[in-house]
Order: sequence, then C-alpha cells, then structure tokens
Amino acid sequence: MSLKARLQALWKDESAQGATEYILILVAVVSVAFIFRTKIKQFVEGRLGNLDTGLNSFTVEQQ
Repeated sequence: MSLKARLQALWKDESAQGATEYILILVAVVSVAFIFRTKIKQFVEGRLGNLDTGLNSFTVEQQ
C-alpha cells in the first residue's frame, strides 16, 4: 500500500468521529459554564434560598 493510499484511508476513517464530537460538545458546555459561573452560582443560591424559606414556612405552619 502506498503512502498516498494510506493517507487517503486515514482521512476517510471515521471510527473515532463520534467520540470527538462528544468531547467537543463537553468542552463547549464546560466553557459556557465557566464563563457564566457567577450567574449560575447566584441563580442556584437564589433558588436554594427560596426553597429554604418555603420549607421553614411549611414547618412553622405545621406546628
């Protein structure tokens, strides 16, 4: 097999294409999460605060 034929076969080989796509998607998601980490943190803390307030009012009403 010649070098040109090997290079063409390598270029046409798509056996790892799916894994590469998943890795690129993961990198994109992690990058977006890193960029917006303060907004995400504020959102989660706000929701947990609301949940805590709701649970405290629920337990006070039950007593």
